Amino acid sequence: MIRVTPCGAAGEVTGSGLYIETRSTRLLVDFGIFQGGNQPAQRSRELGPVDPATLQTVVLTHAHVDHSGRVPLLYARGYDGGVVATPATFALTPILLEDVARLDAERTADPIYRPEDVRRMHQSRHLRVLPWRQTLPLPGGAQVTLHDAGHIMGASSAVLAVESGGRSLRMVFSGDLGPPDVPLLRDPDPPQGADVVFLESTYGGRSRVPLQETIEAFKGILEAAARAGETVLIPAFAVGRTQLLLFYLAEAVREGRLPRDLPIVLDSPMATKATEALFEHPEVLDADSRRLVDSGQLARDLASLVITRSAAESKALNDSSEPCVIVSASGMCEGGRVVHHLRHRLGRGDVHVVIVGYMAEGTLGRALAEGAGEVEIEGQVIPVRARIHVLDGFSAHADHGELLGWLAAVIGPSRRRPSVVLTHGEDMAREALAAGIRERWGIEPLLPRQGERLDF
Repeated sequence: MIRVTPCGAAGEVTGSGLYIETRSTRLLVDFGIFQGGNQPAQRSRELGPVDPATLQTVVLTHAHVDHSGRVPLLYARGYDGGVVATPATFALTPILLEDVARLDAERTADPIYRPEDVRRMHQSRHLRVLPWRQTLPLPGGAQVTLHDAGHIMGASSAVLAVESGGRSLRMVFSGDLGPPDVPLLRDPDPPQGADVVFLESTYGGRSRVPLQETIEAFKGILEAAARAGETVLIPAFAVGRTQLLLFYLAEAVREGRLPRDLPIVLDSPMATKATEALFEHPEVLDADSRRLVDSGQLARDLASLVITRSAAESKALNDSSEPCVIVSASGMCEGGRVVHHLRHRLGRGDVHVVIVGYMAEGTLGRALAEGAGEVEIEGQVIPVRARIHVLDGFSAHADHGELLGWLAAVIGPSRRRPSVVLTHGEDMAREALAAGIRERWGIEPLLPRQGERLDF
């Protein structure tokens, strides 16, 4: 028997973690922190069924903290085993996880974990660097292979071959899946064949606005604001979304829709490091993006890019009346430098705030996206006079049809149907995706809650 217990992201989109147990195996696929919603800090301190003393391996699909954020907590509680991920993922995890430790230490005298726990995780003896499509034996007799998930740089879907009862069960974990045909990153590479599939469902039941429409709307906002001498503020995830936006900002400059001398400000230390990491890992780029980078065209189009290095430089932006485009983290507006930009600029009518990603329930970003007339920031009630634009088409998550297309590729022509477990989605999204799977294949997907044990 193989037992799998969700440690989060079951009826929600944060806290991803799946704990796998057999007679000889104890391993985790992801172990992320919780964001938004009810008591995220307290929930992020909990290990659930995981015992660090008996845990053998952590397989990390990608670096986003809702998938990686509790891994240092394992080391703080005594775990001394390895972490498996792609080279590009390990380029990002120190950046993101040290930021989690730093921000938590600023908020409380008893942080979830400390920077030394992040460093302990990244000791060379703990890292199991695994390029895509290579297979690695794991303690306890399992094997893992990673496939490109196309979500952010280094993101993977994991295939585990796990022994139980004299046979090997092929378990596929989608991780977070990106949409196909998006600039910068390569398209997802679905594994072929599965006995059990754990499929994310963030955008279940939703069809994204066609990407070209979203790009055109984005460039239209930029062009109108530049013409009127107004500022554009973009709260963006530091990893993935920021780099994609810089690509489209460069394209707008190249097309003459933005003045070449208009300051484009990257105001996020984490996003800056992640952008540098992206170009240190050309293996994750698609062919067209590699040509733009190698020819120097992308650098020429971003000649007006300003990178703020200090908090003082960031705060000085609020004293300037000059128009500019500011890209700042965090994407859900819950922390980072974007918070003080919103506090200073939401009350101004000459500011455009462009929401370009998913906003979890209970976050400031969600309130803005839903049209709040006023919001509370750092204890201060701020009227919302800035123009709020919500652009869904930039999501780094596959939509309903793309999730079904990925699952179709995994199932392939085989008449044998796998078990399907839907994770990483709010309940309405999971139920909508379940209906699509039921209609297409006759499979009744499982929709477990956190802590519910699934036996295969």
